Amino acid sequence: MNRSDRLTAIKTDHIFHMTDDTGMLQHSTYGVPNLSEGYTSDDNARALIMAVGLYDRYGGKKFEKLIYRYAAFLCHAQNAGGTFRNFMGYNREFLEEEGSEDCFGRCLWALCYAFDNSATPQNVKSTLEKVIEQALPNCLKLISPRAKAYAVIGLGCLGGGEGYDDSVSNLAVSLAKQYDLHNNNDWHWFEDSMTYCNATLPWAMFVAYRITKEKRFREIGFQSLDFLQSVTFTKDYFKPIGCNGWLQKGEEPAGFDEQPVEACEMTLAFLEAYAVSRDKKFLGRAETCFSWYRGNNSEKLCLLDRETGGCYDGVEPDGLNLNQGAESVVSFWIAYLAMKTHSK
Repeated sequence: MNRSDRLTAIKTDHIFHMTDDTGMLQHSTYGVPNLSEGYTSDDNARALIMAVGLYDRYGGKKFEKLIYRYAAFLCHAQNAGGTFRNFMGYNREFLEEEGSEDCFGRCLWALCYAFDNSATPQNVKSTLEKVIEQALPNCLKLISPRAKAYAVIGLGCLGGGEGYDDSVSNLAVSLAKQYDLHNNNDWHWFEDSMTYCNATLPWAMFVAYRITKEKRFREIGFQSLDFLQSVTFTKDYFKPIGCNGWLQKGEEPAGFDEQPVEACEMTLAFLEAYAVSRDKKFLGRAETCFSWYRGNNSEKLCLLDRETGGCYDGVEPDGLNLNQGAESVVSFWIAYLAMKTHSK
């Protein structure tokens, strides 16, 4: 565990404000957890990735405890058939029998990432292995492209494992077919719209190439990433597609709101592009995306709460959304830790 870069500049207080004995709460009002909104498996999955990364880099019982907490939430969320429930009320009762496919994909990503990381306690690994095996048969039933992408990214962590590489290949072939269906001279994408977490798709194709060495996956990854860049890097900073309207084929992208998760996943996509190409321009792009949090964005506003280490929920036309929900703080920390791993 590398403790050489101490956590002095950025605090982790907000992570613990948002986490109780059940898991990470979904929303906050400004910096205060909003108990009435309860929890989601989506957030606890990404929180598990964050917690493993923090423990791996800095050590400390407080981060190890978070790993157990978030892992337990995901284990409890899994259904007998291997899928996951998502929304849970503050009374600890799930509000649905089964969550979305995207939720399934994010959970699988987190479980595989945690299982693969050497810092994860062995007790947790032993438990997660069973959860992963129970989830695996559901992968080939997925329809959502982002769910497929998250599954590829997760299973890519287990490259070389029996059955995992075949699942990665099959999912990537399915994504490639979706890309070929929609790709044309002026639209190089997997759908007829670009909505949320877009960078997940080229990122997954790079992971699939790394595992299978199938050149077509690499080609699609770079084509689609270039197209996404053409939309989000029209100036010298990263401007994600706004969630108030997204981008429909043939139209202009929505300007706002800009959400922290987009900067995170774009950062991770560029880092994966670097991993398969060794072209340092992608490290530069990753740094630019990460700098979005620190004020290198369309409104020149820092999204970090210096008091608690929280991350504001987004950039709006009139400034910042000053709430600090789970997705925001977790996205920042995942991106931060990824950049630290790739820095000299």
